[in-house]
Amino acid sequence: MRQIAIYGKGGIGKSTVSCNLSVAFHAAGLEVMQVGCDPKRDSTRSLTAGRMIPTVLETLRNQLRLGRDQNAITLDEIVFLGAQGVHCVESGGPEPGVGCAGRGVLTALQILRDLKAFDTYKVDVVVYDILGDVVCGGFAQPIRAGYAQEIYLLCSGSFMSLYAANNIAKGICRLARRGETGLAGVICNSSGDEPFERTMLADFAQAIGSQLTGFVPRSPVIQVCEVEGQTVLQHSPDSTEAEVFRALAQSIMHNCSRVIPTPIEKVEDLEALYRRHLAHSAGKQGPRGDAE
Repeated sequence: MRQIAIYGKGGIGKSTVSCNLSVAFHAAGLEVMQVGCDPKRDSTRSLTAGRMIPTVLETLRNQLRLGRDQNAITLDEIVFLGAQGVHCVESGGPEPGVGCAGRGVLTALQILRDLKAFDTYKVDVVVYDILGDVVCGGFAQPIRAGYAQEIYLLCSGSFMSLYAANNIAKGICRLARRGETGLAGVICNSSGDEPFERTMLADFAQAIGSQLTGFVPRSPVIQVCEVEGQTVLQHSPDSTEAEVFRALAQSIMHNCSRVIPTPIEKVEDLEALYRRHLAHSAGKQGPRGDAE
């Protein structure tokens, strides 16, 4: 079973990429489960026709109110069949202002394991969509406990997404030594400047000992699908964008690279890498800012 975790800066598009990958994996003949690891419980929204499914922690709280314990939870209360046969789980989080949101991730993974969810549904691929750029506590659990064997860093062309990715690489470096987990690659979710992003992120990936695994272009088709609560492969299956996600899924399935990353230790060095590529990109512009 392949266990894949998508990490990256908050708002970078992890849920969009995760949902489209899940559908692409399933279309390739694989049994897929997507586990949303965010209290907002919106990871699987595009797989459930915009529906916000009950979370593991919400279900657990309801059991406790009824005087039952965790063992009373059943799989059909927390696993829901989404678009094109993808199994959907949302970890959820504590009630606002109470407890640690990371607890939801830890609890969800423990319950899925105890109920033998992966065996029951004969899962080939698990996709963990992890909250923001947090790698502490419960949010680090997929790495710490070896649930996620391969980690992908999702980035765009912004410096802060690069900064977040480098911080996550530091977390992987510290935690992955305890298990079989490793960094499998960097994926670009483009913010628009494709030539700059391709070269800059390929350079960054190489600097941390990894590779640029895939490139998702900025597209109005993807944006429309997000608004309508559908994946690209559902909404526009014959589009170029759908083919991008199919190709990315195939690239991931054929990727055997797992490394302990070598993150850039000094923020000044990270800034220098970014500025170098900015300068190179600016050098390709004409005097009015038009491409030469």
